[in-house]
Amino acid sequence: MSPRRKSPPIVDIEIKDVEQMLARATAQMTPQDATLIKALFDSLVQMLALVRERGTSIARLRRLFGLSGSEKLSSVLPPSSDAPAVAGDPPAAPAADAPAEKPEKPKPKGHGRIPAAAYGAAQHIPVAHADLHAGDRCPGCECGKLYRLKDPAPIVRLVGSAPLVAKCWDCESLRCSTCGVVHTARAPAEAQGPKYDETAASMLAVLRYGAGMPLNRLDHLQRDLKTPVPSSTLWDLLDERVEMLRPAYNELLRLAAQGEVVHNDDSYVRIRAFMGQRRAALVAAGNLPDPERTGLFTTGIVSQLAAVGTIAVFFTGRRHAGENLAQLLDLRDKALGPPILMSDALSRNLPKGHRVQESNCITHGRRGIFDEIDNHPVACRALLGCIALIYKVDKECKQLGLSDQDRLLAHQIHSGPVMAHLRERMLAEFEQKRIEPNSALGGALNYFLKRWENFTLFLRVAGAPLDNNIVERALKKPILQRNASLFFRSLHGANVGDVYLALIYTAELHKENPVEYLTALQRNAKAVAARPADWMPWNYADAAARVRTRVAA
Repeated sequence: MSPRRKSPPIVDIEIKDVEQMLARATAQMTPQDATLIKALFDSLVQMLALVRERGTSIARLRRLFGLSGSEKLSSVLPPSSDAPAVAGDPPAAPAADAPAEKPEKPKPKGHGRIPAAAYGAAQHIPVAHADLHAGDRCPGCECGKLYRLKDPAPIVRLVGSAPLVAKCWDCESLRCSTCGVVHTARAPAEAQGPKYDETAASMLAVLRYGAGMPLNRLDHLQRDLKTPVPSSTLWDLLDERVEMLRPAYNELLRLAAQGEVVHNDDSYVRIRAFMGQRRAALVAAGNLPDPERTGLFTTGIVSQLAAVGTIAVFFTGRRHAGENLAQLLDLRDKALGPPILMSDALSRNLPKGHRVQESNCITHGRRGIFDEIDNHPVACRALLGCIALIYKVDKECKQLGLSDQDRLLAHQIHSGPVMAHLRERMLAEFEQKRIEPNSALGGALNYFLKRWENFTLFLRVAGAPLDNNIVERALKKPILQRNASLFFRSLHGANVGDVYLALIYTAELHKENPVEYLTALQRNAKAVAARPADWMPWNYADAAARVRTRVAA
């Protein structure tokens, strides 16, 4: 065994000293060599600056060296005619992820221009013709008469404004010169009510929890645009209005518990009340149950129901995904069978005390193979090609709009043999000693093989998904909040965020405007509390129309 190489000593070097050395050395080099040495030095300086910079990620360093961050097979190993053949591979597997010739996509209509009709909230200001009127004789031919077209010629201009816009009604005041009594004009209906309209609370909630804008930044923006609203007032407004939304949120939880397919996953979160000295004070006072537990999570749960579609709910606190899912499934109808649970392979994602049909995410397993493609290009390409065929079948099923049963049959016919081949190929890599079990690729293959029943549930159960991508996309919302706002101050603040985010994101999943939805819930708070099932994102418009009809009558 060769002796272990010692790490070189770390020496502090001034950049200017290296530049002087390069200047002396390049004088004795050819211009090409001098340019190359200078480029290498500049790259090293840039890399050192990035490493020292707080928050630098591996992905950023990979981009510095021109390495792709994409997980598409074609991005790192494009198929070619001289690619090495692999014995026993399905004929279409190597080329399934990247076809040799891609058909040209038709150019979209409009070339990026947005028609005036798309600006539904625009204020329309009628502009009359300065010289002509309907009924006048045409000045062009002097024969026909002019008539007004149904559609005018629109001109759209966009102007900036504060997110929360102030309106001020100056009510005329008259004082009697004799008795001194002041008579003030009665304010119009739209001027009466609380200072902050329902639309203000809805816009604030979407900015804070849907777009991740911190309240202190919104405070500064409002002051800069001469419409000041302190951050403390913004929080009080959110905290006060959330109680109007809880009946709808609780109904959303009840419906999510009835889902046929449930996805869950965790992302870490910061809650100041459970961190640092605050946490130490709670532990010292005996006010923190299970003090050995230090993890803080935001759990995303996406439930899919055939009757209503997709529902997303979030739970932030000290519990992990399995515990939060167990709490949600406590609301499940006992007459229903166990749901399909799609998650990664962590045991903490399983709900204790509840039966589920466990399924694991193929994308998670695929990632471990993809990461080793530089070290084992032939084996990884064959394995990834098989997985690409599975996704190709699933995509075609979605494009054809197949039912769950028909999709199951299609996968059994077309994907079943591919998955069988994939398993045989993985076992062969170990049996023929081409892959070490303790290597990184060996670990990725064992990850698949040990959980094979979970990875192939889609071949046995109708409606079972292939991956957990839908909840990964949902968790981007709390991750956006975490990156922008850094932390929640308390568990109560995190709970308020969960309520708003569940309603906002579920509305977006159903192609509904979240500002309009939250506004409708606030303006009809009594009706929502009485019949929350009528005020879900997919049916609230009908309930709001019925209320307007009763008021008008």
